[in-house]
Amino acid sequence: MAQAKLTIGELEAGYPLYCKALRRLLKEGRSIEDIKKTVCWGHLETLNRCLPGRYKAPSYLLALIRRDLESPKD
Repeated sequence: MAQAKLTIGELEAGYPLYCKALRRLLKEGRSIEDIKKTVCWGHLETLNRCLPGRYKAPSYLLALIRRDLESPKD
C-alpha cells in the first residue's frame, strides 16, 4: 500500500498538535527512545529540516517541554 506524503503546509498546520503529542508522551513517562519512534517526532524533524529558521529541533522542544513540566507551578 502506498504511503501518503504530507506537504509542508499540511505539516505546518499540524505543528501545534505535534507539540501537544510530545508533551503528552513526556507526561506519560515515555522514554526518549520510544518518543523518537513516533510519527509526531518524525514530522517535527521534517519541519526542522525543511524550515530550520521557523521550527526548532525536536530534541530542543523536548528539553523545553521537560523543563516546563518539571518547573514548580505558582
